[in-house]
Amino acid sequence: MFGDDPANSDENGDDASSDENADTVRDDEAVDGYAGELPADGKSVSDEVASGLEAEATEASSTAKPRRTSRRKKAADASAEVEAPIPQTDMETSPMDEPPAEDAAAADGEPVLEDVSAPMEEQSPETTAPQAPARRRNVQTRREASILTIRSREDVETAEDREDVIWHEIHNAYRTRRILTGQLGGIEQLDNRKTVAVVDYKGFRIIIPIKEMMINLGRSPSGQEYADLMLRQNKILGNMLGADIDFVVRGIDSKTRSVVASRREAMMRKRQIFYFDLDVDGMYRVYEGRIVQARVIAVAEKVIRVEVFGVECSILARDLAWDWIGDAHERFSVGDEVLVRILSVQRKSLEDLSIRADIKSTAENTDRDNLQKCCIQGKYAGKVTDVHKGVVYVRLANGVNAVAHSCYDYRMPGKKDDVSFAVTRLDMDRGVAVGIITRIIRQNL
Repeated sequence: MFGDDPANSDENGDDASSDENADTVRDDEAVDGYAGELPADGKSVSDEVASGLEAEATEASSTAKPRRTSRRKKAADASAEVEAPIPQTDMETSPMDEPPAEDAAAADGEPVLEDVSAPMEEQSPETTAPQAPARRRNVQTRREASILTIRSREDVETAEDREDVIWHEIHNAYRTRRILTGQLGGIEQLDNRKTVAVVDYKGFRIIIPIKEMMINLGRSPSGQEYADLMLRQNKILGNMLGADIDFVVRGIDSKTRSVVASRREAMMRKRQIFYFDLDVDGMYRVYEGRIVQARVIAVAEKVIRVEVFGVECSILARDLAWDWIGDAHERFSVGDEVLVRILSVQRKSLEDLSIRADIKSTAENTDRDNLQKCCIQGKYAGKVTDVHKGVVYVRLANGVNAVAHSCYDYRMPGKKDDVSFAVTRLDMDRGVAVGIITRIIRQNL
């Protein structure tokens, strides 16, 4: 039977095995063909390809994992910003309070990788920005604010600073007995009925007892005469208000900043220096004929009182100027500094020291030159400066001194009246114009 023919079965089997053997032979030939092209290191091309694929996989895994780590970190930061409360500006955050990136990655189960961008992220503005304003605010609260000035780098001195500087100056003057100068600002009577003078020194109140004001009015009497003497002293002090006087600090109270001083001591020291001590040339500093500077301490109608280096002296109106002065208040005021010429000095002792001085000799006499401005029978306007024993003294508008013995006006001329003056004669020796008052232009009532 055909189905049971072993010859046929063997043939079929041999054919199948021959086909398989042929395939094997072809594979071996292919391998043998590649074997002839092996590289020098002995590796086959298949090994080389496999190693290249393995390297690419390793590189891809190394580059993909940091990206996955950064994405997870960014997601964690975003969720923290949403869930965490807004940080206060007064609180300072420390980088040590935040978990490091390695710990966060280890908690997620990811392998720890070294990320070179991690230090840059710690120094990023998002982390350091909230700290800067907090530090600045803390510094401002600890430090006292300075005065903001209009011009840069300029110091402003407050009233308290000025008072401290002046008080320090007074304290040093008390310690060194230095002479200070202030303005007489008032006269007061204390609770014990004693009169004191109040001197203003750069805003500080200086008290000087009346006995230390150096107002010598003779021997101190008693009874009613003493009361009259004190009244006269108060009147003199009243006329001296506003004058600059010297004083020496005798006592201070730092708590209340009260000061007691003496004018007498300052005047005695100046007398010793300028009237008794000799200079390098062996001469007195104040002597007859010398022009010195003096302070005006009192002004009246016909006289002014000056203080010349610790010595007081009165100057009459006729010695104030070459032209006639009706009222000394028109030319001088308390507190003025004028030039005087010393006419005489009486040096007996520090207590007994007197001088005589005038002001007009310090200027040139222009009476004769002024007379050339007038002519006989000329009429000029003038002002009456004084009336004495029927003689009217007039200062003409052109600066000439005139004398009138009669007046054509039915009214009697008085001081400070504006008059019309007619010149009848020029007295060159005396430097005056002699004439008649024709009428009174305006009366000073």
